[in-house]
Amino acid sequence: MLKKERHNCIIQQINIHNKVLSSDLCLQLDVSEDTIRRDLQELAEEGKLIKVHGGALAKSFHFTIESKQVYALNEKKIIAQKAIDIIKDGMLVVISGGTTMRELVNLLPADLNVTFVTANLPIALELLEHPQAEVIFLGNKLLKSAQMAVGAAVVEKLSELKADLCLLGTNSIDLDFGISDLELEIIEVKRAMIACSQKTVSLAISEKLNSAQRLQVCPLHQVDILITELDPTHEKLIPYALKGLSVL
Repeated sequence: MLKKERHNCIIQQINIHNKVLSSDLCLQLDVSEDTIRRDLQELAEEGKLIKVHGGALAKSFHFTIESKQVYALNEKKIIAQKAIDIIKDGMLVVISGGTTMRELVNLLPADLNVTFVTANLPIALELLEHPQAEVIFLGNKLLKSAQMAVGAAVVEKLSELKADLCLLGTNSIDLDFGISDLELEIIEVKRAMIACSQKTVSLAISEKLNSAQRLQVCPLHQVDILITELDPTHEKLIPYALKGLSVL
Protein backbone atom coordinates (compact mmCIF):
# COMPACT_ATOMS: atom_id res chain seq x y z
CA MET A 1 0.00 0.00 0.00
CA LEU A 2 1.34 3.42 -0.95
CA LYS A 3 1.85 6.06 1.73
CA LYS A 4 -0.96 8.20 0.33
CA GLU A 5 -3.34 5.23 0.50
CA ARG A 6 -2.29 4.55 4.11
CA HIS A 7 -2.88 8.17 5.02
CA ASN A 8 -6.34 8.10 3.46
CA CYS A 9 -7.21 4.94 5.40
CA ILE A 10 -5.98 6.46 8.66
CA ILE A 11 -8.00 9.64 8.13
CA GLN A 12 -11.10 7.60 7.28
CA GLN A 13 -10.80 5.62 10.53
CA ILE A 14 -10.18 8.80 12.50
CA ASN A 15 -13.24 10.47 10.97
CA ILE A 16 -15.53 7.55 11.70
CA HIS A 17 -14.34 6.59 15.19
CA ASN A 18 -12.80 9.88 16.41
CA LYS A 19 -9.71 8.07 17.68
CA VAL A 20 -7.43 5.23 16.63
CA LEU A 21 -4.74 3.11 18.24
CA SER A 22 -1.38 2.69 16.53
CA SER A 23 -1.42 -1.04 17.26
CA ASP A 24 -4.78 -1.45 15.51
CA LEU A 25 -3.57 0.51 12.49
CA CYS A 26 -0.51 -1.75 12.23
CA LEU A 27 -2.78 -4.78 11.97
CA GLN A 28 -5.29 -3.19 9.62
CA LEU A 29 -2.67 -1.83 7.23
CA ASP A 30 -0.12 -4.64 7.71
CA VAL A 31 2.82 -2.31 8.39
CA SER A 32 5.28 -1.80 11.21
CA GLU A 33 4.82 0.40 14.26
CA ASP A 34 7.60 2.67 12.99
CA THR A 35 5.71 3.21 9.73
CA ILE A 36 2.49 4.08 11.54
CA ARG A 37 4.36 6.38 13.90
CA ARG A 38 5.82 8.28 10.95
CA ASP A 39 2.43 8.39 9.20
CA LEU A 40 0.72 9.84 12.28
CA GLN A 41 3.50 12.36 12.77
CA GLU A 42 3.22 13.55 9.16
CA LEU A 43 -0.57 13.81 9.37
CA ALA A 44 -0.29 15.72 12.64
CA GLU A 45 2.20 18.15 11.09
CA GLU A 46 -0.27 18.68 8.23
CA GLY A 47 -2.95 19.55 10.78
CA LYS A 48 -5.16 16.58 9.91
CA LEU A 49 -5.21 14.89 13.34
CA ILE A 50 -3.91 15.16 16.90
CA LYS A 51 -1.15 12.67 17.71
CA VAL A 52 -1.34 11.28 21.23
CA HIS A 53 0.46 8.50 23.09
CA GLY A 54 -0.45 5.21 21.42
CA GLY A 55 -2.53 6.65 18.61
CA ALA A 56 -4.36 9.74 17.37
CA LEU A 57 -7.53 11.80 17.79
CA ALA A 58 -9.74 13.61 15.30
CA LYS A 59 -9.24 17.36 15.53
CA SER A 60 -13.00 17.98 15.66
CA PHE A 61 -13.34 15.57 18.61
CA HIS A 62 -10.92 17.58 20.73
CA PHE A 63 -12.65 20.72 21.95
CA THR A 64 -11.07 24.15 21.68
CA ILE A 65 -12.46 27.66 21.41
CA GLU A 66 -11.73 27.57 17.70
CA SER A 67 -14.43 26.14 15.45
CA LYS A 68 -13.29 23.14 13.46
CA GLN A 69 -14.71 21.22 10.57
CA VAL A 70 -16.82 18.32 11.80
CA TYR A 71 -16.88 15.07 9.86
CA ALA A 72 -20.33 14.10 8.51
CA LEU A 73 -21.83 17.28 9.97
CA ASN A 74 -25.14 17.06 8.08
CA GLU A 75 -25.64 13.46 9.19
CA LYS A 76 -24.90 14.40 12.80
CA LYS A 77 -27.41 17.24 12.66
CA ILE A 78 -30.08 14.79 11.49
CA ILE A 79 -29.22 12.42 14.35
CA ALA A 80 -29.25 15.28 16.85
CA GLN A 81 -32.69 16.46 15.74
CA LYS A 82 -34.11 12.95 16.04
CA ALA A 83 -32.69 12.66 19.56
CA ILE A 84 -34.14 16.01 20.62
CA ASP A 85 -37.61 14.73 19.73
CA ILE A 86 -37.42 12.15 22.55
CA ILE A 87 -36.20 14.59 25.21
CA LYS A 88 -39.14 15.96 27.23
CA ASP A 89 -39.55 18.71 29.79
CA GLY A 90 -38.72 17.66 33.32
CA MET A 91 -36.42 14.80 32.35
CA LEU A 92 -33.11 13.93 33.97
CA VAL A 93 -30.73 13.05 31.14
CA VAL A 94 -27.19 11.71 31.36
CA ILE A 95 -25.19 12.62 28.27
CA SER A 96 -21.76 11.62 27.01
CA GLY A 97 -19.46 13.57 24.69
CA GLY A 98 -18.48 13.81 21.05
CA THR A 99 -19.31 15.93 18.03
CA THR A 100 -22.81 14.48 17.59
CA MET A 101 -23.64 15.42 21.18
CA ARG A 102 -22.33 18.93 20.59
CA GLU A 103 -24.70 19.28 17.64
CA LEU A 104 -27.54 18.02 19.82
CA VAL A 105 -26.79 20.62 22.50
CA ASN A 106 -26.61 23.38 19.88
CA LEU A 107 -30.03 22.40 18.50
CA LEU A 108 -31.86 22.14 21.84
CA PRO A 109 -35.02 24.29 21.90
CA ALA A 110 -34.52 27.38 24.05
CA ASP A 111 -37.63 26.63 26.13
CA LEU A 112 -36.70 23.00 26.93
CA ASN A 113 -36.48 22.55 30.70
CA VAL A 114 -34.24 19.53 31.34
CA THR A 115 -31.54 18.59 33.83
CA PHE A 116 -28.43 17.26 32.08
CA VAL A 117 -25.74 15.28 33.87
CA THR A 118 -22.40 14.83 32.15
CA ALA A 119 -18.80 13.91 32.85
CA ASN A 120 -17.71 15.49 29.57
CA LEU A 121 -16.23 18.94 30.02
CA PRO A 122 -16.92 20.35 26.50
CA ILE A 123 -20.56 19.24 26.69
CA ALA A 124 -20.94 20.84 30.12
CA LEU A 125 -19.54 24.11 28.78
CA GLU A 126 -21.84 24.00 25.76
CA LEU A 127 -24.87 23.30 27.98
CA LEU A 128 -24.09 26.36 30.10
CA GLU A 129 -25.18 28.46 27.11
CA HIS A 130 -28.69 27.00 27.20
CA PRO A 131 -31.18 29.39 28.88
CA GLN A 132 -33.32 26.75 30.65
CA ALA A 133 -31.23 23.60 31.10
CA GLU A 134 -29.78 22.76 34.48
CA VAL A 135 -26.27 21.34 34.18
CA ILE A 136 -24.60 18.94 36.60
CA PHE A 137 -20.94 18.23 35.87
CA LEU A 138 -19.50 15.12 37.46
CA GLY A 139 -15.98 16.36 38.04
CA ASN A 140 -12.99 14.20 38.91
CA LYS A 141 -9.72 13.39 37.18
CA LEU A 142 -9.93 14.58 33.59
CA LEU A 143 -8.84 12.18 30.87
CA LYS A 144 -7.04 14.51 28.48
CA SER A 145 -7.66 12.50 25.32
CA ALA A 146 -11.45 12.64 25.78
CA GLN A 147 -11.69 15.79 27.95
CA MET A 148 -13.88 13.73 30.23
CA ALA A 149 -13.96 13.09 33.98
CA VAL A 150 -13.28 9.46 34.82
CA GLY A 151 -12.63 7.31 37.86
CA ALA A 152 -14.42 5.74 40.81
CA ALA A 153 -15.92 9.01 42.07
CA VAL A 154 -17.73 9.62 38.77
CA VAL A 155 -19.02 6.06 38.64
CA GLU A 156 -20.23 6.30 42.25
CA LYS A 157 -22.08 9.59 41.61
CA LEU A 158 -23.81 8.05 38.58
CA SER A 159 -24.88 5.04 40.66
CA GLU A 160 -26.83 7.45 42.91
CA LEU A 161 -28.96 8.72 40.03
CA LYS A 162 -32.16 7.49 38.44
CA ALA A 163 -32.10 9.12 35.01
CA ASP A 164 -34.84 9.03 32.39
CA LEU A 165 -32.46 8.84 29.43
CA CYS A 166 -28.86 8.00 28.69
CA LEU A 167 -27.69 9.67 25.49
CA LEU A 168 -24.65 7.68 24.49
CA GLY A 169 -22.12 8.81 21.93
CA THR A 170 -21.10 5.62 20.15
CA ASN A 171 -17.66 4.73 18.86
CA SER A 172 -18.67 1.38 17.33
CA ILE A 173 -21.79 -0.78 17.32
CA ASP A 174 -22.11 -4.35 16.16
CA LEU A 175 -24.88 -6.94 16.14
CA ASP A 176 -22.81 -9.51 18.02
CA PHE A 177 -20.52 -7.42 20.24
CA GLY A 178 -22.86 -4.52 20.96
CA ILE A 179 -21.37 -1.10 21.68
CA SER A 180 -17.60 -0.98 22.03
CA ASP A 181 -14.83 1.54 22.62
CA LEU A 182 -11.07 1.80 23.12
CA GLU A 183 -10.37 3.17 26.60
CA LEU A 184 -11.32 1.31 29.77
CA GLU A 185 -11.77 4.44 31.90
CA ILE A 186 -14.29 5.84 29.42
CA ILE A 187 -16.07 2.50 29.19
CA GLU A 188 -16.49 2.33 32.98
CA VAL A 189 -18.22 5.73 32.97
CA LYS A 190 -20.44 4.78 30.04
CA ARG A 191 -21.45 1.54 31.76
CA ALA A 192 -22.43 3.52 34.85
CA MET A 193 -24.45 5.92 32.68
CA ILE A 194 -26.36 3.00 31.19
CA ALA A 195 -26.93 1.36 34.57
CA CYS A 196 -28.49 4.47 36.11
CA SER A 197 -30.88 5.17 33.22
CA GLN A 198 -34.33 3.85 32.39
CA LYS A 199 -33.60 4.01 28.65
CA THR A 200 -30.33 4.00 26.72
CA VAL A 201 -30.12 5.76 23.37
CA SER A 202 -27.18 5.08 21.07
CA LEU A 203 -26.35 7.90 18.64
CA ALA A 204 -24.16 6.84 15.71
CA ILE A 205 -23.57 7.80 12.11
CA SER A 206 -24.27 4.82 9.86
CA GLU A 207 -20.57 4.33 9.08
CA LYS A 208 -20.15 3.11 12.66
CA LEU A 209 -22.70 0.31 12.19
CA ASN A 210 -21.27 -3.21 12.07
CA SER A 211 -17.90 -2.17 13.45
CA ALA A 212 -16.27 -3.22 16.71
CA GLN A 213 -13.45 -1.99 18.93
CA ARG A 214 -11.46 -4.01 21.45
CA LEU A 215 -13.54 -3.42 24.59
CA GLN A 216 -17.26 -3.87 25.07
CA VAL A 217 -19.30 -1.05 26.61
CA CYS A 218 -22.52 -3.07 26.68
CA PRO A 219 -24.27 -5.88 24.80
CA LEU A 220 -26.92 -4.87 22.31
CA HIS A 221 -29.84 -5.91 24.53
CA GLN A 222 -28.96 -3.07 26.93
CA VAL A 223 -29.65 -0.50 24.19
CA ASP A 224 -33.27 0.62 23.82
CA ILE A 225 -33.06 3.07 20.92
CA LEU A 226 -30.63 3.39 18.01
CA ILE A 227 -30.52 6.71 16.16
CA THR A 228 -28.70 7.17 12.87
CA GLU A 229 -29.11 9.58 9.98
CA LEU A 230 -30.72 6.82 7.89
CA ASP A 231 -34.41 6.29 7.32
CA PRO A 232 -35.58 3.75 9.95
CA THR A 233 -36.62 1.36 7.15
CA HIS A 234 -33.12 1.31 5.63
CA GLU A 235 -31.79 -2.21 5.02
CA LYS A 236 -28.73 -1.61 7.24
CA LEU A 237 -31.03 -1.01 10.21
CA ILE A 238 -33.34 -3.99 9.77
CA PRO A 239 -31.05 -6.44 11.65
CA TYR A 240 -30.92 -4.04 14.62
CA ALA A 241 -34.69 -3.73 14.66
CA LEU A 242 -34.93 -7.52 14.62
CA LYS A 243 -32.69 -7.57 17.70
CA GLY A 244 -35.39 -5.60 19.52
CA LEU A 245 -34.04 -2.05 19.25
CA SER A 246 -36.31 0.86 18.43
CA VAL A 247 -34.71 2.39 15.36
CA LEU A 248 -35.13 6.08 14.62
